[in-house]
Amino acid sequence: MYAYTDFDKQFVRQRAAQYRDQLERNLAGQLGEEEFRALRLQNGWYIQRHAPMLRIAVPYGELNSTQMRALARIARDFDRGYGHFTTRQNLQFNWIPLVKSADVMDVLAEVNMHGIQTSGNCIRNITSDCFAGVAADEIVDPRPYCEIMRQWSTLHPEFAFLPRKFKIAVSGAHEDRAAIAWHDIGLQLLKNDAGEVGFKVLVGGGMGRTPITGTVVSKFLPWQQILVFIEAIVRVYNRYGRRDNIYKARIKILVKAEGQRFIDAVNEEFKNILERDLDGSAHIITQAEFDRVASHFQLPEGVVAQPNSKLHVPSDSPAAFKRWIERNVHAHQIAGYRAVTLSLKRPGQAPGDATDQQMELAADLADRFSAGELRVSHDQNLVLPWVREADLFALWEAARAASFATPNIGLLTDMIACPGGDFCGLANARSLPLAAAITERFDDIDELYDIGDIDLHISGCINSCGHHHSGHIGVLGVDKDGAEWYQVTLGGLDGSAISGGSAAGKVIGPSFAADEVADVIEAVIDTYRHQRAANEKFIDTVKRVGLDPFKTAANAQRRSTALAA
Repeated sequence: MYAYTDFDKQFVRQRAAQYRDQLERNLAGQLGEEEFRALRLQNGWYIQRHAPMLRIAVPYGELNSTQMRALARIARDFDRGYGHFTTRQNLQFNWIPLVKSADVMDVLAEVNMHGIQTSGNCIRNITSDCFAGVAADEIVDPRPYCEIMRQWSTLHPEFAFLPRKFKIAVSGAHEDRAAIAWHDIGLQLLKNDAGEVGFKVLVGGGMGRTPITGTVVSKFLPWQQILVFIEAIVRVYNRYGRRDNIYKARIKILVKAEGQRFIDAVNEEFKNILERDLDGSAHIITQAEFDRVASHFQLPEGVVAQPNSKLHVPSDSPAAFKRWIERNVHAHQIAGYRAVTLSLKRPGQAPGDATDQQMELAADLADRFSAGELRVSHDQNLVLPWVREADLFALWEAARAASFATPNIGLLTDMIACPGGDFCGLANARSLPLAAAITERFDDIDELYDIGDIDLHISGCINSCGHHHSGHIGVLGVDKDGAEWYQVTLGGLDGSAISGGSAAGKVIGPSFAADEVADVIEAVIDTYRHQRAANEKFIDTVKRVGLDPFKTAANAQRRSTALAA
């Protein structure tokens, strides 16, 4: 993990002190609400439907056990005993009184954490693969590049007031686990035939009202120039992006409208920056700077390859353990090690939620089994990246006792869901009751295994925080005359930058009432089970047979529900 330098620590603590001064002046009536709003948003403080919401940055999803315990303390002492991990590898708290917000910032600063640029029209928290540095299919470790981008973009004066928020995701593996094509800038690390490292650059991805996957603007950019190229992209966006219409302000709208002219403008700006670099002011990453940052991402102390190790699961092992090995345990670069997903999807708790006690237990598991390190995944789970194969059974027993061992990773109940109308003032409908109803409906693990791999994503509004567009099955909350209704889409893909498999799902009919959605999902799943070929996954069946059989099943379910009423 990256270790904060003295400068980093001082920076975060000064920021916390600055925020305390701003808060105190606001509470004393010396700083108006509108002026304070911009300042608190820059530190991750929103005002939501019922109370303030704090979004805490977890850069590229990596945190240590000490930081996790600090998050548990905040949940316990300042919130209502839990937090919510998001698709952007952040953590959100929903019930902290604003008068206590500066105290929370101090707690975070003690463990080198903050909410800087988790909100506002700036470059947000940079996300990456939760298995970065350990994935068996990794081409290049993206973490040093992510950290360099984080340092460069933090409080960048030119990009503090962009037309809209700006999100960057980086992947360094063959399989894209960071959904990079759905970001304002998506970066895929590659190696050319000569073994040189570079980036494939995508621009203009995004969800919301206009779901668009990113456009390739560079097939191979030398890694040393990536900051300059990002600067050129964001500078063109800052210059020409819409500021008169919030719904048309994202870079995806500019890229779609201008096409090749946008790409040409970026390349021209990129060229100009390099040509003007007479004094070395262009942000070229030197080998020395890369090496300085990369030195923090070595193997943790005590992690030693076991060349002759081979994962062996005795035939008489508990069935639940075998299933956990199959779904929650992942291949690793280091012989004798595995990465393990701690599932945050279980009955009775919202997807991505963790209580203060569960955070403490996750920290304990990290210390005991994973060199004190955890990751937050795009799918709203936690990951232990450094687990010895010899410790897997002991970890499973401990994880099961802590309610982290649900063997459902990649299955239907391993769903993504935003907090929805229960918390968010922007939401048209609630997400969490739907997630609970679907989890309850599909509570048989044998049935889940028979259904197989499937991504279900739920958003409470068109802002798409639940990434419904990219779900194999997507559910979107909509408002009809003050009532909650839901659109269902099929065929979405998070995608792979290499295979080109990113796509927005298509709506399969008029909206459904809240009490129909679980029935509709069941009808869709039943249709798949009748239509599938041998060993065919859900998304492949949808591609092969088309949407019509699923539309028919969904609409028939609506009619049967109406008749029953």
